[in-house]
Amino acid sequence: MDKILVIDDDSATRLLLKRDLKLEGHEVTVAKDGEEGVKLALELHPALIICDWVMPYFDGVEVCRIVKSNPELASTFFILLTSKVDLEDRIQGLDAGADDFLSKPVNPAELLARVRAGLRLYHSQQQLSQSNQQLSQTLRDLQQTQAQLIQSEKMSSIGQMVAGIAHEINNPVTFIDGNLNHASKYIKELLEFIQLFQKHYPNPLPEMKEAAEELDLEFLMADFPPLVESMKRGAKRIREIVESLRTFSHLDEAELKDVDLHEGLDSTLSILKGRLEGIETEITYGELPRVECYPSDINQVFFHLLNNAIDAVGKRTPLPNSTPPRIRICTETRTASHAVIRIIDNGIGIPKETVPNIFNPFFTTKDVGAGKGLGLTISYQIVVDKHGGKLEVHSEPGQETEFAVIIPISPPKKLG
Repeated sequence: MDKILVIDDDSATRLLLKRDLKLEGHEVTVAKDGEEGVKLALELHPALIICDWVMPYFDGVEVCRIVKSNPELASTFFILLTSKVDLEDRIQGLDAGADDFLSKPVNPAELLARVRAGLRLYHSQQQLSQSNQQLSQTLRDLQQTQAQLIQSEKMSSIGQMVAGIAHEINNPVTFIDGNLNHASKYIKELLEFIQLFQKHYPNPLPEMKEAAEELDLEFLMADFPPLVESMKRGAKRIREIVESLRTFSHLDEAELKDVDLHEGLDSTLSILKGRLEGIETEITYGELPRVECYPSDINQVFFHLLNNAIDAVGKRTPLPNSTPPRIRICTETRTASHAVIRIIDNGIGIPKETVPNIFNPFFTTKDVGAGKGLGLTISYQIVVDKHGGKLEVHSEPGQETEFAVIIPISPPKKLG
């Protein structure tokens, strides 16, 4: 049963139209003037409106304009009831949005025929609109699936690469580090032997004296121990990088685990250390409990957000006496149930009209070839869909942009 609204200031016409339409099986509501008609239209959302053209206050053309300008009523089929026959009048009605005209006096057969035609068109538009919504949703689902597949393949490749790099680096570094300990011991013993030799043979042969001067033996003996120590520090740094890679990727850890989010942030910062040169990095860690999450996925989120922050501050136009590029990382607990990680940059900011789209698949504001539009989409899916959390953004163009990762300390029962 379709809803039909009849608007006419003549009571006899209202009753006749209502009777004929009800006999046809429609649900009919009547209004005595344009003001009441607009009010009922907004309340009832009828499929079809029959409105008299000439009425006090709001005439039919004005009612039509109001109805058609409302997005919720724009698809309603609108019939102007009129005795006007001039072409200019009909053009005025069409310009206002009228879909059809019905002449006075009303012929019942014509009335029902035009109503049937109008309702067929209305229902066709509704079906088309519904199909468009389904297609739009299907497109969004396909884009998300495509983004997930691309990211899954990407992270699988990265995981394999990290595993290979970590293994290949770790073996020679372990060898070097172990041998440096022996080399340090041997060098110490050799230097002690040379010192002992110099003590008991203070007057070496001319040839030995000349060789010692060429070697600059005193400098060599003083410089060699710190040289070995610097090599040890270098080997230690390489081992730390390998450990950061392992922590970042959490190889072979695809299940929920209790983790220290600060370790994940530190490993991500270590990997991005080269890109952070020249950027002030302010880290304020609060008291965070261990969080049950998918650690590799959460580290991906940190990586994407920090990478974007680095890109944002890199686009700033340097000005005299301007603040230097800066990224702040803050952590805290929100009540006892959620951990909050804030990443704040003083880069170029995000325009307000862009903010609603930033989590859409393949949407990017970066230059062509500089971004695929997947980082924030994947981050949103990881935080919101996979962990039941929130990913919030607050941005003031030209001032600061903040991304807040809000993640449950103990996740909902159903995740993934």
